[in-house]
Parts: sequence; structure tokens; C-alpha cells
Amino acid sequence: MNRPPGLDGEVTYLDYNATTPVDPRVVEACLPYLARHFGNPSSGHVFGHVARDAVASARGQVADLLDCAPEEVVFTGGGSEGDTLAVCGAALARRDRGDHVITQATEHPAVLAACDSLVRLHGFRVTRLPVDRHGLVDPNDLRRALTGRTVLVSIMHANNETGTVQAVAELAAIAHAGGAVFHTDAAQSVGKIPVSVRELGVDLLTVAGHKLYAPKGVGALFVRRGLALEPVVHGGGQERGLRAGTENVPYAVAMGVAARLAAEALPGEPERLRRLRDELHADLDQRLPGRVHLNGHPEQRLPNTLNICVDGTVASELQAALSGVAASAGSACHEGDESPSPVLTAMGLPAGRATSALRLSLGRWTGEEDVRRAADQVAAAVGLTDRA
Repeated sequence: MNRPPGLDGEVTYLDYNATTPVDPRVVEACLPYLARHFGNPSSGHVFGHVARDAVASARGQVADLLDCAPEEVVFTGGGSEGDTLAVCGAALARRDRGDHVITQATEHPAVLAACDSLVRLHGFRVTRLPVDRHGLVDPNDLRRALTGRTVLVSIMHANNETGTVQAVAELAAIAHAGGAVFHTDAAQSVGKIPVSVRELGVDLLTVAGHKLYAPKGVGALFVRRGLALEPVVHGGGQERGLRAGTENVPYAVAMGVAARLAAEALPGEPERLRRLRDELHADLDQRLPGRVHLNGHPEQRLPNTLNICVDGTVASELQAALSGVAASAGSACHEGDESPSPVLTAMGLPAGRATSALRLSLGRWTGEEDVRRAADQVAAAVGLTDRA
């Protein structure tokens, strides 16, 4: 498999949770729709037919990955838009039934911001459930938080910082028993582990293209058949009236091909990444004895994600010293912010330890040599910061 040109340099890329390189096969597939096949899918002539067929094919490929029907897939402009449509769309469509939404303390900022907008603009109440030291929501906390006014529960599938995977199927069943709709942000999990909306039992599920080796600026939202949503982008009748605007045909094609490639890789890729991740962890433990501490669940975690604290370090300083490794000090969404990660503090980590968190996330082009080089570089960088 050809490596993207951006990975040809001397820096080892271990920040796949922040964004993935666009797979060259995805680039090749979408280029014709940026040039030759330029038609509007709503047009009645041959140019429109070609574009419309391409979008329909892509929708089917995403549906195959998620184990749903093609008509249950809505293309969006990315993960944050998908979260906003799911959270605000579902809550507002049920405003006559209640005014209470439940989420979790370690939720993605897009979901938290959407919940805040419901409070600010529409008078909703929002409950943020706590998590344990591994970042997991206690199902009993959800049961206790549900009321007759709860219309929506939104709990992400896998955390972007720690990789902790929630028991979404159990949580969704509890929400449904309480009469609420269930949404999960699965931007980090789709393509890394098998994700079936039917097995999870969710009503809404968000996907982000740039976490799936597609370009930034495209995503998808699974919307269970028959579920009513209030659109957040108004206009024409595109995407079943849920997301107005002429379809982004090249990026929809890219999303579809990325979904197909992910489905093809899933039988073996999770175990390959898990083995490499654990080798990296073990190597760092050996080089920095007694100083490396795992953040997140030791087993119920994405196979590619290693979030660690190294005693005696500050993550931003460690990252600056890592000239040969691209990693993240906490979450890329909080880059440049010296305050502790809200995710890690919600898990009970003291501020001193939380500010030492380094996230190393592996992906499609990570190999044995990358892992060995990264361990060398991290250990050397810790030595530099120790002497500083």
C-alpha cells in the first residue's frame, strides 16, 4: 500500500486521532468529480445523473460500513455538524415531549457546545454524567438521571483522547427504556473497530471523514429510519430535507471509498494496531521504569490509542522536544491550552499529572520501525526535559 506523500519525511506520524492522512486511493477516486464529472446531482440531464449516481454509490458504501440502509445515511460537512444536527435536531423535534438532555463529562466539545446552545437558546436542561477513573459512564448513573422529560441521551462511542470505549449498547437500551432517543459520536471508533448501528441499538451516530482517511470537511450521520429531526441547515430538499445545500460530490465519493477501504481492512487491522500500540507501551515502560502511567481503560479501549503520563514532565514541553515524532499533548482540540484536559480531570487525575499527558495514536501506515523510532524519540525527549 502506497504511503501518502506527507509521510515520506523524517518525522514519525503518531497523531491519527487528530486527523488521518488522506488515502491515495481515496484521492484518486474523488479527483474525476472535481474536474470531469462536475454536474449538480439535482439536474435532470446526463451530467446530473452521473453525479447523483456517484453520491448514491457512496451512500451505500457508508451504509455497508455502519450496517444500515443507504437511506439512513445523511452526508454532512464533518463530525461537528453531524453532532449538532443529531443533538439539536433530535431535541428540538421532541420539544413538545420534554426539555431534558443527558450527556457525559468527557463528551466531545461539539456535543457539549450543542447542549449548551439548547440551554441558552431554548431553555433545555442538561445533565452531564460523571465517569470513573477509566473514563466509563456507570449505567446506573444514566438510569438515575432519566426523567419523564428526557428526550435525548448523547454519549460518545470512543473517547478521542484516551480511546476508552463506552458500553453504548447497554446505555442505548437504558435510554430507550426511559423513552429517550440515543445518539453516539463514533468519529473515533468507526473504521478502527467494527461498528454496527444495529448491534449498538442507537438512533443517531456521527462519522467524521478525516478520522477515516477521507478529506476534512465531510462526514455522515446515521439517522434511524422514521426518526424526526429539525434541520440545522435550511434550504432545498437535499439529504431528505435534513441538510440543505448542493451535495459535495467529490467529498461524498471520497467518504464512500474511505468507508469501503475501512471495511476491507477491519478483519485484521485492529489486532495489528493493538500489537504495535502495546509494543510501544512496553518499550516506553522499559526505558522509563516506574514513570509511565496509562490514561484510559486498559482493555476497553481503541486498539490504536496510547495516552500516557510521564512523571516529572509537562506534556507541552515534552512535545516541543519531540522533533522526530508528531504526537498530541492531550487532545488536538485543546492544543495550545496549558490547562489540564477536562477529560482527564473528569477521570480524577490531579492537575499535575493531567498536564503531563501525551497521546500517541497509530494508524494505517504505522509499522514496526515507526514504533521503535517513536520509543527512542520519546525517551530521549524525556531526558532532555529532565535536564532542562
